[in-house]
Amino acid sequence: MKAQPGMHSGSPASRYYRANDPQWHWLEERDDPEVSAFLEAANDQQAAWFAPLAPLEEALYQSHLTRRELAVTSLKTTLDHFTFWNETGAEDDYPRWWRHPNSQSEQNECFFDVCARAAEHDFYDMGDMALSPDEQWLAWTEDTQGDERFSLWLKALPSGTPVQLLSDIGAGLCWAEDQTATTATLLFTRFDATQRPDSVWRLPLSLVAPDASTEPELVLREEDTEFWLGIGKTRSRDWLLLESGSKDTSEIHLLPARSPAETPRCIQQRQAGVEYSIDHRPGSFYRLHNQTGAHFQLDYLPEAQLGHSQPDWKALIAHRQNITLEGVDAFAWGLMLAERDHAQAQVYLRRLVFDARHSCTLDEHLTLPEQPCSQMLDDAPHFDSQVLRLREESFTQPPSWFALDLASGERTLLKRVPVYGSLQPEQLTSRRLWATSNDGEQVPVSVVMRADLADQPLPTLLYGYGAYGEALDPWFSIARLELLERGAAFAVAHVRGGGERGEPWYLNGKMVHKENSFNDFLAAREALVEQGVSDAQRIAAYGASAGGLLIGTCINRAPEKFCAALLDVPFLDVLRTMQNPELPLTTAEYSEWGNPEDAEVAERIRGYSPIDNIKAQAYPALWIEGSWFDTRVSYWEPAKFYAQIAQQQQAAAPVLMRTDMSSGHGGASGRFKAWRDTARQDAFILWALGLSPE
Repeated sequence: MKAQPGMHSGSPASRYYRANDPQWHWLEERDDPEVSAFLEAANDQQAAWFAPLAPLEEALYQSHLTRRELAVTSLKTTLDHFTFWNETGAEDDYPRWWRHPNSQSEQNECFFDVCARAAEHDFYDMGDMALSPDEQWLAWTEDTQGDERFSLWLKALPSGTPVQLLSDIGAGLCWAEDQTATTATLLFTRFDATQRPDSVWRLPLSLVAPDASTEPELVLREEDTEFWLGIGKTRSRDWLLLESGSKDTSEIHLLPARSPAETPRCIQQRQAGVEYSIDHRPGSFYRLHNQTGAHFQLDYLPEAQLGHSQPDWKALIAHRQNITLEGVDAFAWGLMLAERDHAQAQVYLRRLVFDARHSCTLDEHLTLPEQPCSQMLDDAPHFDSQVLRLREESFTQPPSWFALDLASGERTLLKRVPVYGSLQPEQLTSRRLWATSNDGEQVPVSVVMRADLADQPLPTLLYGYGAYGEALDPWFSIARLELLERGAAFAVAHVRGGGERGEPWYLNGKMVHKENSFNDFLAAREALVEQGVSDAQRIAAYGASAGGLLIGTCINRAPEKFCAALLDVPFLDVLRTMQNPELPLTTAEYSEWGNPEDAEVAERIRGYSPIDNIKAQAYPALWIEGSWFDTRVSYWEPAKFYAQIAQQQQAAAPVLMRTDMSSGHGGASGRFKAWRDTARQDAFILWALGLSPE
């Protein structure tokens, strides 16, 4: 094959090309030694190209460290018997967990050292931690490979010897409320062959001498391959929730938390396209659902009617056209709601207080410090708490935690993430502009930059995701300050497929409407230029996971619009992946992308799947990242994309790939490794935007 620009005879794409497999499907054979050899060769190519930028990476990394509080102590959380918190040392990757008796604050004891456990492994990820009802036992799950298969451990607090009980299970754990002096029950999930959490199990524990000999008991199995099972517990601690769901359909079974051996009761049989969630206050169940409309409605049911053949659910908050009801948290005094205003793309917290007859005596929205911003209910373990903990942040303000006294209305600042260094939050400015997509829809675009540079077009990093209804609400980033201080703007395109403007925004960016996501992102790029925010010649695109699909499609269609693109663990081989139900996630994704067994669906996916639309053209500079143990986006998707674009590149811009051979979808474990990876990516971005030192 004739070498193209960027595919000289020594490049990995040239050396490892197989004429009988132009699509590079052989890279899917993990056990073929040439696969790892190819990935390592690409890593070597990336390292050689990047060598001149290594000093910039180091400067970014060190500057990032100086901006951040390295020794971190979390807020304390008071439970029934003990107060808990964690501390991360200035040189540590992971925290140590501490506690003291509620009435004896001087008796601090470290009961779990995550640093010590992680030190034994190249990769370490904590899945879940769960305290027993009496707060004297800790169960946790951990992944030491990066493939999201977890082992279950148990120890007596504070200093018992950890005992491994199970391996190859899901991350989540939940204690029942049946603990005695000698026994207790844990619930967990297991996977099927495609790593789908398909079953919930009950593990009876002996607290006298726990060991791995106890056999778990099956509680519930989900046979439909499009559904996943999860476990939870109401804040009232009365009910365990066994939640089975696909991307657009729900079914929940209840177990009495104090009698976990009972048969689960289905509170509402699944109906295609109907999603619902359940919460509980003694005397009432609450059901958040989209059965009467896409934006969700809230109903309640007297607890005495549980199990009736035709329970009489009463509407509490009816479906509304301009607001999506996103979440409900139940407390002894009433409910906290999260409502998303479609027009403003903003979430508001709303408080409802009920009397003994379930009559609403107070209905109020909490005040927002600014718009747009993120305000959310933080850790609130006590069902009867009259003091809530709120977390607030924006694109210009770091996270702050407040205690809100519901009786007095007083807000008390508990903690604010400190920011050190020369660029401070008050020197930043953010704005929201609106882009007009090809069908006339108005797409919100958020931008943050240095205030002193806000009157001129700036080199810009444009970020997007646009899938699963995930909302990119405002968030602060200390690492982002490295880009902003050097004169870049950071922009977020809130494209359809995400949830920023409520449920309609999501529905209009999935399945047959997926094209809207791509059109919205390109429209956001044009709006940034037309409104004088961005330098048209210096706009880089960034997308991770499903956001990599967004960016990969856009650079195929309009490569001239971007000077560079960074694709992190990107979902790129959409059609082939969705045609393989044996891969993790595939069957669960049918309701997001469609099932390509239908020829019309296959053709639709083929029309945008990035790997299926590569062609000979001038691509911008590309930085592609993959992970060897990634079970969500297999390593071969970025690898095949890299190889084929390297073959088709008609410009001198580099096409680079780096595969992390020791991590999974979430990237490197440990905060310092993660920060190093960010610094490396930022060095590439600054180079691409023309902001790197000469």
